[in-house]
Amino acid sequence: MSTILNNVKYIDWKTLIIKETNIKVGNGLNGNIQFSDSPFNTEKGDYETLDCKGKLVTKAFANGHHHVYSALARGMPPPDKQPGNFLEILKYIWWNLDKKLDREMIRASALFTAMDSAKNGVTFVIDHHASPYAIDGSLEIIAEAFDEVGVSHLLCYEISDRDGKEVSEKAFSETENYLKAKPGLIGLHASFTVGNKTLSRAVNLAGEYNSGIHVHVAEDMADQNDSIKKYGQRVIERFKEAGVLEFNKTILGHCLYLNEKEKKVVAGSQAWIVQNTESNLNNNVGFFNSRGLGENIFIGTDGMHSDMIRSVQATFFTGRHFDSVDPLSAWKRVRNVHRYLQLNGFEGDGDNNLIVLDYKPPTPVNNDNFLGHFIYGFRSKDVLHVISNGKLIIKDKILTTVEENEILEFSGEMAVKLWEKLN
Repeated sequence: MSTILNNVKYIDWKTLIIKETNIKVGNGLNGNIQFSDSPFNTEKGDYETLDCKGKLVTKAFANGHHHVYSALARGMPPPDKQPGNFLEILKYIWWNLDKKLDREMIRASALFTAMDSAKNGVTFVIDHHASPYAIDGSLEIIAEAFDEVGVSHLLCYEISDRDGKEVSEKAFSETENYLKAKPGLIGLHASFTVGNKTLSRAVNLAGEYNSGIHVHVAEDMADQNDSIKKYGQRVIERFKEAGVLEFNKTILGHCLYLNEKEKKVVAGSQAWIVQNTESNLNNNVGFFNSRGLGENIFIGTDGMHSDMIRSVQATFFTGRHFDSVDPLSAWKRVRNVHRYLQLNGFEGDGDNNLIVLDYKPPTPVNNDNFLGHFIYGFRSKDVLHVISNGKLIIKDKILTTVEENEILEFSGEMAVKLWEKLN
């Protein structure tokens, strides 16, 4: 069934020009939208018509870096030892959690993440998954859950040497099996948990499947110190030599502790950078600074949540002090992920991914002040309807594709099961 949106104020995400119009939304991957000054004729065809008078419509959001595996962490029991630094946060919290995941927990995590993304106006998620003792089929579980909700995805499994050769081999097998069936990326954890053999093999695999590397880079200075100690090179030097930066699909997460030379190398490469402001704040690792890194930067949530409006606002407010960010550059940064997906031929983020916002400000919205409203006024609670690949998946804030309460009940059961294993 196609969707028609009547009486809308449409915000062109590229030009920020607002126009009053009617929209007919085409179905399917990378579908188009049609505009009309007068209402569309719905006598012929199967249409769902929504009156959007007083509402704002624009392109839906995409999340540049997520972690489905962390979805059940909210409210979990505290670690055995209070972490004192970034490496201990990984060891006592995240590496403890991901080892306890099973197939049911992964499915619950994926269903909730997809649901939460949709309700926040996000219709495409780039995810970086880890479940060392439940690797086989994990990416397909996530893909099926996202498809069920109606959210498009670009997945990878986090390959690492931290859990031994057997786990690493399973991660490579899972990655290759998935890439034989669906588009995806080659996931690596970070330089300090990836040896040279694993790094080389991952780069070769990316070349074989016309893919790219998705990896955390210099999230903490410990990553750089490890690389210098083990390999006599800083992280970007090591990755450049290995061929990581040669792929235009490569995503470098964080990039907080790069020197000027490394920044120049990244800016001159085909790689993209994903910024994760709130995760950096939560882990107390520092602040992102885009100076010298070029324009290929987009935004992710790093598993903290699924709300891109919240993330871009956090990016703006912290960037006022630690980066060169104004409202327009913040908007461009959250929208750059669409450029990444389009330039690399990934489907599922076409023009027919739209959100309808029931935004009621105390002042008018116009072409001159939209960015001020976006930074200081927009909230995810304003998301009323969501269209993904032409399909209305959120109507009046309620999912149309799955039963929300069933997902919440299932995720709650799996969370308790996980927490018992953590204890």
